[in-house]
Amino acid sequence: MANPLAMKEEDLKLLLAGNVHIGTKNVSPNMNRYVWRRRRDGVHIINLGMLWEKLMLAARIIVAIENPEDIIAISARPYGQRAVFKFAQHTGAQYIGGRYTPGTFSNQDSRDFKEPRLLIITDPLTDHQPVKEAAYVNVPVIAFCDTDAPTNHVDVVIPGNNKGKQSIGLLYWLLAREVLRLRATLGRNEPWGIMVDLFLHREAEEVEKKAEEEEVQPQAALLEQEVVYPEVQEAAAAVPKLAGWNGQGPPPAEYADQPAGDRQWQPPGAASGHWEGADAAEGFDE
Repeated sequence: MANPLAMKEEDLKLLLAGNVHIGTKNVSPNMNRYVWRRRRDGVHIINLGMLWEKLMLAARIIVAIENPEDIIAISARPYGQRAVFKFAQHTGAQYIGGRYTPGTFSNQDSRDFKEPRLLIITDPLTDHQPVKEAAYVNVPVIAFCDTDAPTNHVDVVIPGNNKGKQSIGLLYWLLAREVLRLRATLGRNEPWGIMVDLFLHREAEEVEKKAEEEEVQPQAALLEQEVVYPEVQEAAAAVPKLAGWNGQGPPPAEYADQPAGDRQWQPPGAASGHWEGADAAEGFDE
C-alpha cells in the first residue's frame, strides 16, 4: 500500500523549481546530516527526502495544537514576511513579521506579551532572539534551517533554502497545505486552490508598476476601438446604394458617363419618372 504522506512527483518538481535544495558553501556540524553532496563550486545540496520527512513531521506537530492561535510564525527576513502572513491567514495561526520586540515571550510586563505553545521560525540566524526566549519558557521551536544555520534550541529542523524568496514561500505553502490536509479541510488528492505566488515576496516597486500597467491598458484599449455612433449608422443605412455595384471596381455606366465635376448619381429609372425603389422611399420628387 502506498504511503499517502510520501512525496509525489509534482511536489518534487516544485521543490526543484524553487531551488529549495540549494544550500550554502558552509555547513554547521548539526546540519551535515541533511547534506546530500557538494558541488564543484562548493555549494552544498540538501537531501530533499529528509526535507520532506521533516516537513510532514512539523505539520503533524502543528495539527496537534488544539487552538491554532497558540502557534506563532516569525520572520525577520523581508523575503519571509509575506509567507508567514499567508501561512497565518490560511491556518489560523499568529505571525510576527519584521522586527521582533525583545521580551515578547519572557517579559510579562511587556505590552505585546504572548504565551505561545509553538513557534515556527524562518531563519534561526536572523530570528535568534525569539528562539532564545522560547528556550527560557520551554516553548518548542520548528525552524527552516539552511546548511549554515545554528540549531541550538531548535526542536524540529526542516532543512531547506531559507534565503531565497521563492524557496521560503514554497516551504510555507507546502506546510500550510499539509496542515489543511491533516485537518481534513482539504482532500489528500484534491489540488489546493491557493497559488504559490501568493506566498512569495513582492517588492513595492513591482506592485506599483503592475498597478500602473493595469490602469494604462484599459485606456489604450478604448483609444484603439473605433467609436461608431448610432446616428451615423442610421444615416449610412438610409443612403441608397448603386444597383449592381458593391463598392468595388468601377461604378455602373450610367454613373461613369457623367462629367467628373457635375457627377450626381440618380437611381435607375429616375429619368423616366419611374424608380423601382420609389414606393419605399418617402418624399421622393420626380
